[in-house]
Amino acid sequence: MKNLIFLFLLLQSGLLFAAEQTVILSISGMTCTVCPITVKKSLQKVAGVKSVTVSYESKTAAVVFDDQLTKVENLLKATENAGYPATVSKNTH
Repeated sequence: MKNLIFLFLLLQSGLLFAAEQTVILSISGMTCTVCPITVKKSLQKVAGVKSVTVSYESKTAAVVFDDQLTKVENLLKATENAGYPATVSKNTH
């Protein structure tokens, strides 16, 4: 019975459905080789972000994050606040 109660509480909290998500952000405003450093730091500060890879050449950022701790909208806001507005290029699960 205790196991069923515990399982029910986990289901209610959403912890059983937490998943890593990967999103590719397109960041056309990166105009120099130092820009990716700023973009990466801004994304790393978002709670739930696991890893960030920024490419100056392709003007993209690949972000792996926990979807229970943050949303894509928070990632977009972080880059915008750093001066680099972004759009979602690809969202994978």
